[in-house]
Amino acid sequence: MAEVSDQPVGSRELTGNPASPGQAVGVVARPATAPELPAEVPAPGPAQDEVDAAAAALGSVVADLTERAAGLTGEARDILDTQIAMADDPALVDGIRAAVDRGRPAAWAVHDAFAVHLEALAALGGYLAERTGDLADLRDRAIAVLLGVPTPGIPVRDEPFVLVGVDLAPADTVTLDPAKVLAIVTSKGGPTSHTAILARSLGIPAVVGCADADSLADGDRVVVDGTRGVVVTSPDDDAADRVARAAAEREASLARHSGPGATADGHQVKLLLNVGGATDGDVDAEGVGLFRTEFLFLDRTDAPSREEQRRAYGEVFRLFGDRPVVVRTLDAGADKPLPFANADDEPNPALGVRGYRVSWRKPDLLADQLAAIADAAAEHGTDVRVMAPMIATAAEARAFVALARSAGLGNVGVMIEIPAAALRAADILAAVDFVSLGTNDLSQYAFGADRVLGELGALLDPWQPALLDLVALVAEAGRAAGKPVGVCGEAAGDPGLAPVLVGLGVTSLSMSAPAVPAVRAALRERTLDDCTDLAERVRRAPDPATARSRALG
Repeated sequence: MAEVSDQPVGSRELTGNPASPGQAVGVVARPATAPELPAEVPAPGPAQDEVDAAAAALGSVVADLTERAAGLTGEARDILDTQIAMADDPALVDGIRAAVDRGRPAAWAVHDAFAVHLEALAALGGYLAERTGDLADLRDRAIAVLLGVPTPGIPVRDEPFVLVGVDLAPADTVTLDPAKVLAIVTSKGGPTSHTAILARSLGIPAVVGCADADSLADGDRVVVDGTRGVVVTSPDDDAADRVARAAAEREASLARHSGPGATADGHQVKLLLNVGGATDGDVDAEGVGLFRTEFLFLDRTDAPSREEQRRAYGEVFRLFGDRPVVVRTLDAGADKPLPFANADDEPNPALGVRGYRVSWRKPDLLADQLAAIADAAAEHGTDVRVMAPMIATAAEARAFVALARSAGLGNVGVMIEIPAAALRAADILAAVDFVSLGTNDLSQYAFGADRVLGELGALLDPWQPALLDLVALVAEAGRAAGKPVGVCGEAAGDPGLAPVLVGLGVTSLSMSAPAVPAVRAALRERTLDDCTDLAERVRRAPDPATARSRALG
C-alpha cells in the first residue's frame, strides 16, 4: 500500500476513524447546506392552510425517501426505513399544529415541532442521540420544500470528487455513486455510523470522526487513506501519483483473483455475503453468511405471516442455488424496536430484551419464523442454516437448537456477540453445529461502548487487541470441537484484518459484496503460517493503532 505520510511543505495530515479501507486522491466537494429560515417571520395564513402545507411538505419528503428505498436492500434499506418511520410519526404533525396555533407559519412551525423531538432524542443519549442527525435532515428537507429552495444533498459534479461534510444524511448515503464519489470524509460519526456502513458496502474509502474535516473547502486536493484513518491535504504530485498507481495496481490484483477463498498455500476460508433481502446471486462468493431477516418486520404494527415469510425467504434461497445460506432469526430490539415484539419502556434497550430474548415474551414469533424458513428451504432445496442472535449461555443455545430442529432445520448455530458467550464458547459449541462472531456487538459489550456513538469510535475499533483475544478464544474452542467459526461483523470485510482473523483460526468471513475481491486477494498473498504469525504479532500490540501498524506495515 502506498504511504501517504511523506508530506510536502504546506501539507497537513488530518486524523480520524478508519471507516472503509482503501486510498483515493481527488478534490473536495461539500454537500449543499441546510436551508435557513429568514430572520423576519412573515404573517401566517389561515391556521388549517399552514398545517396542510406543513403536512404536505412532510408527505413530499416521505414520498421521496420511499422512492429512494424502493430499489434497496440490506443496510441501505434499513437506514432509510428508519428515517421514513421518523417522518411518519403522528406526534410531529401534532407539534406542528400546536406551533401554528401559536401563530407560527408552516416552515417555522416545522422547525419548532422538530426542535422538541431533537431535544428529547439528544437527552436520551446513546444510539437515540446519534439519530438526531437523521431527524434534523428530515426537518431541513421539509423546510426546503416549504421555502421553495434546493434540498440539502450530494453535490453534482462532472468529475469524480472526495465528499466532505459534517456527516451524511441517510437519504444521501444510500444513493451514493461509487463512480463519482472517490472517498468520504466526515467530521462526525463513528466506524459503525450509517455513513461508515454504507461506504464499506459500496467499497468507497472513508474516514469519519475527523475533527479537522471542517477546515477542508471545495476544490482542495486531498489524499484519503480509509485504512489508516488519515487525510493528507495539498499532496504534491509525486504523493498523489503514488496513491493513484497503488489504486490501479490494487484493481489489477483484484481482477486476477476469483473463486473460493484460500491462503497462498491452499488453506480454505469461505468468503460469504451479508444480505438483507433479495440481492444479486451472481456475486463471486461461496454463499450467504448472514441473511438479516429484519427487513420483513420493520415498519409494521404486526408480524408478517408464516406464508409471507416463506415467500420472502424463498426469493433469497432461489438466488443462491446450492450455495449455503445462513439465516439469522429476528434481531428485534435495541436500535430496531418493533411494536409487536419489544417493550417501549426499557431504560437501556441494548442490554434489554432483544434478539433471541424476544422469544421469551413472544415464543410464537420465533416458532413461526423457523417454520417459514424450513418451508422455504424445503421448497427450494437450498442448504439453509439458521442461527440465533444475542445468545449468552449454553442453556440458551441448547434451547434454540431444540426449537430449530423441531421445525425441521438440521444445521443450527448461534451468534457470539456477548463476552459471556465467548468465554464459554466450548460449552456453546458442544450444543450447536457452528458459531458466527458478530464483532460489532461483541465490541460494544466488551468495551461498554454504544456502537453507534461516534465519540466512542476508538473503543469500537475492530483492531482492538482485547476484541481479537475474544475472537481467538472462540476460534480455539471451534478447533477443539471440530466445528466452524465464522465472523460476520464489519471486521470480516477489512482486507487488512482478514488475514489476522484467519490466523486466529476463523474458518469463514461474511461481508458486503464489494468487499469480497479485496479480502480474497489479501488472503492469497499469505500462507496460513504467515497469517498465524501476523495474528500473534497483532495480539501482542498494546493498542489498535499499533496492531494496525504491525499488520499493514
